[in-house]
Amino acid sequence: MTTWRTIAPQELDTLNLADPRLHAESDLSAVWRHLREHRPVHWNPATDTAPGFWVVTRHADVTSVYRDSTRFTSEGGNVLETLLAGGDSAAGRMLAITDGAKHAGLRRILMSAFSPRALEPIVHSVRRTVTRLLRDALEKGTCDFAADVAAGIPLGAICDLLGVPDRDRAYVLSLTSSALGSHEADSTAADAWIAKNEILLYFANLARDRRGSGHADVIALLAGSEVNGLPLDDDEIMLNCYSLILGGDETARLSMVGAALALLEHPDQWHALKRGDAGIDTAVEEILRWTTPALHSGRTATTDAEVGGRPIRAGEVVTVWNASANHDERIFEAPGELRLDRTPNKHVTFAYGPHFCLGAYLARAEIGAVLTGLRDLVAEMEQTGPAKPVYSNFLSGLSALPLALKAA
Repeated sequence: MTTWRTIAPQELDTLNLADPRLHAESDLSAVWRHLREHRPVHWNPATDTAPGFWVVTRHADVTSVYRDSTRFTSEGGNVLETLLAGGDSAAGRMLAITDGAKHAGLRRILMSAFSPRALEPIVHSVRRTVTRLLRDALEKGTCDFAADVAAGIPLGAICDLLGVPDRDRAYVLSLTSSALGSHEADSTAADAWIAKNEILLYFANLARDRRGSGHADVIALLAGSEVNGLPLDDDEIMLNCYSLILGGDETARLSMVGAALALLEHPDQWHALKRGDAGIDTAVEEILRWTTPALHSGRTATTDAEVGGRPIRAGEVVTVWNASANHDERIFEAPGELRLDRTPNKHVTFAYGPHFCLGAYLARAEIGAVLTGLRDLVAEMEQTGPAKPVYSNFLSGLSALPLALKAA
């Protein structure tokens, strides 16, 4: 079983929600509940090294900020790390941190590669990969579900889309694991910075090789496209590949590991899935809500505004917390219960509005393949050692989950 320190609401004024260790080692559910009820738009004060920021916790307020990219822009950065450091140099060039006409144009290009029809061969490949990895794990009898099963699924899919050669994939995985979070409590910001730059350099070289190469992957698609009448330069291609690989790998992988843990810790739901009482589609949505692998998203107020009755000044950082919104009692009945047949399920795991996750269809297919594989191939699961959390203020989940598996 996993153990976290439970944080009481009265500790709230001493907490810094930008601290990765807080999220990795604590159960904040009581804090989120208190904030939703009493302080739905909360000010996290400045520290010696970083400015303060707003913390938005109710579902209705979170979706209103997501929806309004005019008053709450992504172009100052969209995660606490870059927002508190003063912005993101890729703003206006990378889809995730671009708004307005440029965002719409870039999104239109990439949507063609992420449509269900375009993704059909990738989804077939994902299902084969899941079956192979689970059978290997069952044959051995034990595995680290994070490293031996989940790690090989979303990265393979996104590397297929981007045309990353097989020989480079383990290297790319090691970089993505360090870029947004860490497996170790003592990892530094410098480690993450180095990993990010290595990813950028890798894709800069790949983009250069792909121009006019005749390849039929996303990099070649970007290289041959125009936004608002202008071709994308190598930097823009590199930055968008970086965004896709981080967005497409880490979050889906963490949801898969979280799914295995959730089924372990809720045997009634594991049996409901095995019996077919809970369908795969609704189970996927509940796993996405339950795991919420991206804890927050960030914006910068472009003008004086109001959220949840609180005045926000132009230039202030506004963070919306998916981790809280996905447990809002105003939207979800008994949000603290895992219900694989939950419907409707209006989670914000994929964000909302203009920045709704481009890879949502693929992520759902990947998690669905894992749940199907567990249901059909595995009779029993048992945790054989301590799970290890990811250390991040953005990502939530486990970097290790040792399991013993018995075949169905």
